[in-house]
Amino acid sequence: MNFPQLKIAHIMPKVPIFQGGMGVGISLSKLASAVANAGGVGIISGTGISTDEMRDHIRKAKSLVKGAGYIGVNVLFAMNDFAEKMKAALEEKVDFIISGAGISRDMYAWGRQAGIPVISIVSSAKLARISERLGAAAVVVEGFEAGGHLGTDRPMFDILPEVVEAVSIPVIAAGGIMTGQDIAMAISLGASGVQMGTRFVASEECDAPQAFKQKYVDARKEDTALVKTTVGLHGRVIVNNFAKLISGTDKLKIAKCHDCLKNCSYRFCTLDSLLTSMGGDVENGLVFAGARVDEIKEILPVQQIIDNLTTEYQDTFKFAN
Repeated sequence: MNFPQLKIAHIMPKVPIFQGGMGVGISLSKLASAVANAGGVGIISGTGISTDEMRDHIRKAKSLVKGAGYIGVNVLFAMNDFAEKMKAALEEKVDFIISGAGISRDMYAWGRQAGIPVISIVSSAKLARISERLGAAAVVVEGFEAGGHLGTDRPMFDILPEVVEAVSIPVIAAGGIMTGQDIAMAISLGASGVQMGTRFVASEECDAPQAFKQKYVDARKEDTALVKTTVGLHGRVIVNNFAKLISGTDKLKIAKCHDCLKNCSYRFCTLDSLLTSMGGDVENGLVFAGARVDEIKEILPVQQIIDNLTTEYQDTFKFAN
């Protein structure tokens, strides 16, 4: 059985797979364009890069996409430069904007004005309803299994049916999606598609340094933990020197405050620690990863990952019959 056709406004990809927007510098033009070219939906993360850098990556990704591929931008509402980044992405005529860590009436109005769909990341049926009412074209429901900052302590497959029932717009399932069987399960529960972050980090085209990708391949089940970041939320990370350092209550000395968050605890610098990892020092910075990172055994080309997911999805129905 083939994948159902995902449709969000003009977006109709060959496979209903969004690649998660991962900052800092993990999903930029190289990864996003590779996913778009493989039939999925690519997302550039606007977090931790300048507005001009984001514009450059949007243009580069568009130039790399062959045929009908779709590129969106993830901008976090919690960041001080949210409005600037979102308006810049709209000016660059991305296919869509996706946003998490809060919602505002303005972002949907700006999207409507530009004729570009805005998608919200939510973790409850209540937030999904509010997003739809304000004008979201779709919602991504993210469960506890996701990497990075978490908005819930509930598993995605528990929340998904509630969100599907609560809204009439497309629902994208995210958090802990790793195989074609997971995609089949999400679609059987009413999802129109899925979003995957962790699996695409361990891809040849991912913009992260090799040391970062290798951390994913080497991770065991017991190597992930939850840490509280300066955003005020828990985030799932791969345990390293830095994760152990911030697991206590002491305030770390900050070399430079980037003043990036609307609300920050200032106990350490989340952005700086992500930049450290992106620079290749994966022991002394944050390395976000999903709960099932231990299932990744090798770094593959994006096309191979999507081909594998497609085969696994089809096999689910073959064996069921």
